[in-house]
Amino acid sequence: MPASPLSSAQEARKALADRLGEIRKDAELTGLELARRCGWNPSKSSRIENARTPPSDADIRVWCAACGVPERAADLIAASRSADSMYTEWRRLHRSGMRRNQEADVPIYERTRSFRVYCSNVVPGVVQTHAYATALLALITGFQGTPDDSAEAAAARVDRGQVIRESDRRTALLVEEQVLYHRYGDAAVMAGQLGYLLTVMALPNVSLGVVPRTAQRRMWGLETFTVFGDELVQVEPLTARIHITSPGEIETYTRAFAELSKTAVYGSRARALITAAIDALG
Repeated sequence: MPASPLSSAQEARKALADRLGEIRKDAELTGLELARRCGWNPSKSSRIENARTPPSDADIRVWCAACGVPERAADLIAASRSADSMYTEWRRLHRSGMRRNQEADVPIYERTRSFRVYCSNVVPGVVQTHAYATALLALITGFQGTPDDSAEAAAARVDRGQVIRESDRRTALLVEEQVLYHRYGDAAVMAGQLGYLLTVMALPNVSLGVVPRTAQRRMWGLETFTVFGDELVQVEPLTARIHITSPGEIETYTRAFAELSKTAVYGSRARALITAAIDALG
């Protein structure tokens, strides 16, 4: 069972709080004395040290100075920023539109040689057509209330996804069968998208599995996630994008993907399910 996708960020924040607590104890200061030296309410020290409130860069500098170790602030600030980057709200990522976020992920796509992608609600981004991606991203933009650059963001997403066509990369895709029936755009958009899935299946370095709706489950459905080699897992719940870098958690998601794969069908059976979804468009 994958841990909560928030756990990596929470663990990183707890580790930072523990380091700040150790610095205070090494300085032989009580929480009350630390707060007095920092010039803030004692409850703030407690909230920071118990990982209930993330410290700002300024808080860390003041904390370290009060404990007589100002030279340690830079490392702790770097750790704090790393923890923040693990959990990033979509509204923050998309505050100036979605295209930049699509382009920002290009480096990780370019250096990854093995992708595992599981989707329970949409077609995986790396194999979305421009029309499908535009329709989907326009819905997301409308829900989030962020600037609508869905067509440009879709073009960037399609460009980014071209890496899976390179022969030195391996891409394993898993979708739940209901993904084939969730309509984003009109029937023509969906027909084009589903037809593209049939094309992608012919690529020798791409594996596409479909988990049938009638299958006896070995693993429950999860939120969309992508495993980038052994470096990173990206999870996409409703409110935020979560980056998981803990080796143990990466292994757990990899294992979950393997279990989901055992329930999926491939080849002619997967093509039959996709073709049935096309036929259902009318």
